[in-house]
Amino acid sequence: MDRSLVDELPPPLPAEQILAVNPPRNDLHTTRSYTWNGWDFDVPPGVFLPGGTSRMIHQRILDDDIDVRGRRYAAMGVGLGVEAVAAGARGAAEVHAIDVHAPSVEAAVRNFDRLLGGDAAPEEPDRRTPTRLVPWVSDVFAGLPDHTRLDVVTFNPPAVSQSTSTDPDVVRNVCVGAPITAAFFTQLRERPLLAPGADVYLIVSNTADLRRIAAHAEDSGFTGAVHHRHDWGDGVLTYLFRFQKAA
Repeated sequence: MDRSLVDELPPPLPAEQILAVNPPRNDLHTTRSYTWNGWDFDVPPGVFLPGGTSRMIHQRILDDDIDVRGRRYAAMGVGLGVEAVAAGARGAAEVHAIDVHAPSVEAAVRNFDRLLGGDAAPEEPDRRTPTRLVPWVSDVFAGLPDHTRLDVVTFNPPAVSQSTSTDPDVVRNVCVGAPITAAFFTQLRERPLLAPGADVYLIVSNTADLRRIAAHAEDSGFTGAVHHRHDWGDGVLTYLFRFQKAA
């Protein structure tokens, strides 16, 4: 990422505003359901329930703006598995469903199998190879073997810069802060996981420290740009970045 772009990114919102737009949820430890694109997902206790930012990723996969067709795709922080299902429906060659939370990975596998019938049948009639789902319970990429190769990665990190709760499940889902993206880019720099020309999509808002996150990506050898910016009208600006590892 160009330093001038890093410098143009806004600072984090004031702490009181960050806390106001991230109220604690009372249902995280209950069994819930979630519906998107006509798909009904089961959401066990402790599993993250997607919001508007997550849907920005899901819709772009479904619309091929984030192109996973025939590619090896990693859904980092897969949660209940919406992006895994969307990628399977679009004909990804592989979907690596990665989350530090074992019940989330298990939920993603169950939802994928139930909604797509196991190995996904791609939408393109001329492509008959099914999608292979590869689940990983992993702290970022630490649990993946070195021979893994990825063509596309998406991550909607819990990078909110203020602690919104003392509940460890809320922290894991919402407010780990910039250290989570630092680990993400550091591991991608140090591990031979990305195929040549791989695309890495990161979505973060000014409830996080955008400048620190973007600077660390650059320092880790990545170049990138703003792929999309969304203004929610309440002071929150969400940035979808597209990064590639420099040659």
